[in-house]
Amino acid sequence: MSETPKPSEPPNTPEPGARPERKVGRPPHLGENEMFTKAPSLRELDAQIEDELAAAMGGLSDKDIYGEPAKKNVKPESGPDQGRKKGRVHSIHGPDVFVDIPGGRSQGVMSLMQFPDGPPAVGTEVEVHIEGYDHENGLLLLTRQGAAVTVDWSSVAIGQTVEARVIGTNKGGLSVEVNGIRGFMPISQIDLFRVENAEPYVNQRLLCMVADVNPAERNLVVSRRALIEREREEMREKTWNELEEGQVREGIVRTVKDFGAFVDLGGVDGMIHVSEMAWSRVKSAADVVQPGQKVKVVVLRIDRERRKVSLGLRQLTASPWDDIQTRFPPGLPAKGAVTRIADFGAFVELEPGVEGLVHISELAPGRVRRVADVVQVGQEVQVIVLNIDREQKRISLSLKAALAKADLETGGDEPAEEESPTDDKPPRPRTTPLRGGIGT
Repeated sequence: MSETPKPSEPPNTPEPGARPERKVGRPPHLGENEMFTKAPSLRELDAQIEDELAAAMGGLSDKDIYGEPAKKNVKPESGPDQGRKKGRVHSIHGPDVFVDIPGGRSQGVMSLMQFPDGPPAVGTEVEVHIEGYDHENGLLLLTRQGAAVTVDWSSVAIGQTVEARVIGTNKGGLSVEVNGIRGFMPISQIDLFRVENAEPYVNQRLLCMVADVNPAERNLVVSRRALIEREREEMREKTWNELEEGQVREGIVRTVKDFGAFVDLGGVDGMIHVSEMAWSRVKSAADVVQPGQKVKVVVLRIDRERRKVSLGLRQLTASPWDDIQTRFPPGLPAKGAVTRIADFGAFVELEPGVEGLVHISELAPGRVRRVADVVQVGQEVQVIVLNIDREQKRISLSLKAALAKADLETGGDEPAEEESPTDDKPPRPRTTPLRGGIGT
């Protein structure tokens, strides 16, 4: 009898919501019965995969696997762009100078501090060296040959005396360089007095004091005035002890006013009044001296309690009054110009520094009520010298005597002007009849 075939088992139908069974392929070295009895677990599969990866990656480093890490500033590989190049300044923004490199795919940038002579003009050709590349901004990193790249901010401190090289001017003062550090000197801190034009200080080396330092903000402020004031204070007492009346000293004009000028004698200020500047009349002190000018002066008076010193400038020149009687002997005529008039007479300048007075009684032969009726300021007149007082520096002059002498020299031939006859006034007409008489 033939065997009855066993009915095939129905396929396993998963229950609703159950996780489907993971099917694993049969390895080639396992039979059909061994496949179901020796199926590998997930842990064994993970270990097998790790072994395969380890075998495949054997001998490789992290750099071979992940590659080079990205860097911000990387020196480019050696090639035609390396070494010294010539470029042109494209623009300047803050502390950075942007340079166009011929044949380059991008611009280059360099620090403004690498230009110690001041910011370059746009279009200026500069020789640079390519130091690297900024991938983030797409710029070549440039330097100048022999230029300082870094500076030492620890070399400056507040109150320290340093030498500053003036490299330029701006609206507020001077641009300076101290130990390779760019700094600023306000115009009010250049000198003790106000400096109107700072251009003469360019390219000079000035000793000054550090007033402010801020490395984080790259800010350096220096003051030459602070150093001068400190030195001036040390000299002040020494000068007061040495100062005596009659001394001839050298000083520097600090301030000029209409009434005079103030001179620094070395920590001590003295004043030259306008009347002591020249033997001739001076309208303004600015016509004789200027701020910053070196002058030699004579110490006239010293007030130690009030700390005031009066100085003279004209005393160092010969006085025109020393031989006045030789040049203008009394009784002889002289010429001059009327400089000013007053109610009592007119002043006539015979030469610079020598003035004489024509009293109102010596202006004309007749009675003079107003000086302006006879002479005017600036008029050239001829006078006779009457008297000279050299000690008081006074000269008496006469215009009337000069006119009389001129009449004698001409002989007096000119006829006197005839007085015009005056007409008799007609009598008033009577308004009342005459009384008396015989009548008709």
